[in-house]
Amino acid sequence: MSIQVDREPEVLPGSDIQKPEFRPSLVDRYRAVRSMTESISLRLTPEDCQVQAMPDASPVKWHLAHTSWFFEIFLLTPHLPDYRPFDPAFNFLFNSYYNSIGDRVPRAQRGLMTRPSLDFVYRYRRAIDDAMVAFMEESCLSEGDPLADVVELGLNHEQQHQELILTDLKYAFAQNPLRPAYVEPVVRPSRRAPELTWLPFEGGLEWLGTDGPGFAFDNEGPRHRVYLEDFALASRLVTVGEYAEFIGADGYRKPEFWLSDGWGAVQRLGWNAPTYWERADGGWSAFTLNGFRALDDSEPACHVSYYEADAYARWAGARLPTEAEWEFAASRVEQAGNFLEAGAFHPEAAAGPGLAQMFGDAWEWTRSPYIPYPGARPAEGALGEYNSKFMCNQLVLRGGSCLTPASHIRATYRNFFPAETRWQVSGIRLAKD
Repeated sequence: MSIQVDREPEVLPGSDIQKPEFRPSLVDRYRAVRSMTESISLRLTPEDCQVQAMPDASPVKWHLAHTSWFFEIFLLTPHLPDYRPFDPAFNFLFNSYYNSIGDRVPRAQRGLMTRPSLDFVYRYRRAIDDAMVAFMEESCLSEGDPLADVVELGLNHEQQHQELILTDLKYAFAQNPLRPAYVEPVVRPSRRAPELTWLPFEGGLEWLGTDGPGFAFDNEGPRHRVYLEDFALASRLVTVGEYAEFIGADGYRKPEFWLSDGWGAVQRLGWNAPTYWERADGGWSAFTLNGFRALDDSEPACHVSYYEADAYARWAGARLPTEAEWEFAASRVEQAGNFLEAGAFHPEAAAGPGLAQMFGDAWEWTRSPYIPYPGARPAEGALGEYNSKFMCNQLVLRGGSCLTPASHIRATYRNFFPAETRWQVSGIRLAKD
């Protein structure tokens, strides 16, 4: 399946590459993003949309409602004097973590909400869409308007949830004894991953982050200088075959490769391979959104925690990159790759030599803690809770995955998760001093 969505043009940092001269109106972009969310979910049954397989995941139905709640709470309610909430109970049911907005259903209990029904949630989405389109058209919102910026934030927020719908659903389907496929695999010619090579970068005083133009989350700025030592990056992501060698070398049984907390997680959680991996027919197979299947040695290894990524890097005689190193290198290549719109729903082998897979396929763990940049200030009001309050005990990931919308990612984008997280499509790129 190939999902189509309008993409905004973008001048790539550090290059002269320009994407086509087309910028959809705010209303058109709103419709495209909202339509994408439903194209992801409409192939599911109501039962699929209800399940919550673990506390860190959420039901599809909740994602559908929450992304609508965001527009209702931050745009329609405060800026339309005669607006009446669709259902007053929804502020409690579909608030995620905005403490200044009010109380909410605990995250781990979202799957217990059998009501409202999925049909009612879709009615909610229709009502919010009608109200939002009328609001944008009557207000003549355009780029640079503060309210247009909030709309754009809501759209990028929804794109984050598009990826979360699929990662949460994958985890749920993996627990199902039938191991259902979300979609049949896209048939593509198989290819061997190119040999891993080391690409050197000269350090010095460089810029990190963004001050615009264009949308960015508040955690991506302000733009500031950092000093980089000379470093080298691996030309591609670590493959299944390479990670299997780490497993075969008893990497999960040798504490010398592991951080203390990582070794504790291995012992406590019984890790011996990435999430979804199983021994089958003399090789490795794994559950994917295309169903349970044999893994290709050339495809990127994914669903590893920060601890596993770091342990593999130590075993391989390397390390993980810092986010500054990663961004410096990524700003010099084309922003292209295997994204959600390609319909593969799984990482694919690198296409050729050179610095490959910087965008798409799998999020890349960095060794950098998720902290504010110098001079960073959270937004005023409840929107200030969006990113800044999570800047503790998290590690930064970069580059997007095969489930990330292409128009959502950029070289400055900072994703973040706790070090034990494995249900996201997270992989490994090596670095060296």
